[in-house]
Amino acid sequence: MSYIEKLLAGVEVEWKALGDVADYEQPTKYLVKSKNYNDKFSTPVLTAGKTFILGFTDETKGVNKASEVPVIIFDDFTTANKWVDFDFKAKSSAMKMIKSKDESQNLLKYIYYWLNTVPSGLVDGDHKRQWISNYSLKEIPIPPLSVQKEIVRILDTFSELTAELTAELTAELTARKQQYNYYREELFSFENEEIEFKRLSEIGEFQRGKRFVKDDMISEGVPCIHYGEMYTHYDTSANKSRSFLSKELVENKRLRTAEKGDVVIVAAGETIEDIGKGTAWLGDVGVVIHDACFAYRSPLNPKYFAYFTRTKQFHDQIRKHVSSGKISAIHANGLGKVVIPVPSPEEQARIVSILDKFDTLTTSISEGLPKEIELRKKQYEYYRDLLLTF
Repeated sequence: MSYIEKLLAGVEVEWKALGDVADYEQPTKYLVKSKNYNDKFSTPVLTAGKTFILGFTDETKGVNKASEVPVIIFDDFTTANKWVDFDFKAKSSAMKMIKSKDESQNLLKYIYYWLNTVPSGLVDGDHKRQWISNYSLKEIPIPPLSVQKEIVRILDTFSELTAELTAELTAELTARKQQYNYYREELFSFENEEIEFKRLSEIGEFQRGKRFVKDDMISEGVPCIHYGEMYTHYDTSANKSRSFLSKELVENKRLRTAEKGDVVIVAAGETIEDIGKGTAWLGDVGVVIHDACFAYRSPLNPKYFAYFTRTKQFHDQIRKHVSSGKISAIHANGLGKVVIPVPSPEEQARIVSILDKFDTLTTSISEGLPKEIELRKKQYEYYRDLLLTF
């Protein structure tokens, strides 16, 4: 028999209405009057919704002393809830709170964990107002206090371990990315080396794409790259496209393509930092490019140049040529003025080989991180539901 089975074996469970073990409160007396938020202030301002901590206030009246008496916080519109054990002020009455009536009999932390096993069981539909007046009728299983404490201890431990693992994996990914960026910058510095530095306009040519819209894109046909996909889908190289256009549209609009060995450069974005990233197109068939992109053709190793477009050296040069507005953009003339180090083809290939290895490692960690976190989350939810199913 497992520890959990032993813990729950023969336990007498009393089913009580939630309203009999917890109090519901709408925190109108805690509302913030000032909008003068500052991170230097000590009291967090909580709001309903995803933001949760809106800012910090210096108001001292009406502070909820959750550090002394923790609360469970909900909002009007979702079944999401949060455990709060720090002092705060509420932003609006859209936030709802639950407190334990008697901690000597019913642990609020136990109630919190149980509520998370039934995120939609308290509502008919997805609007929180429907259950605010009826939540007190929902029945909750109440085992002896000793069992509640042990369940809370186990789930607190799982939560802490999951949080620690997430922090460690995130730190590892951050460290690898920083290491990758450092070596990429170093590999393109060529300090004290006798190599040529040339303008992009001297060694190659830019061709701008032609306009098509997202509604034109289909699931199969002629490969295409929309400029927005450059930020969400493409990295330093690609040989397959995510989207396609009909052959008729390509021919009728005389759309332009990047051929194998060209580097597709995104030339517009919401911020200056977004602009200029390049993807080496290595597909055997040409890819149609959007009019907010350029295809750059040159004798350079395409991946060498694509990696260069991700360096600080490159972005420091194009920054002064980017026009700002609702959408920031750069023209071929501005890109053509960028100076790039041009080592031998063999040295370019060596640099690409090194950066490919770093890229593979970083990508592996990036993909593995959410999978590992999701696995731990499912493991936690499994044991939580096992502990709270009577």
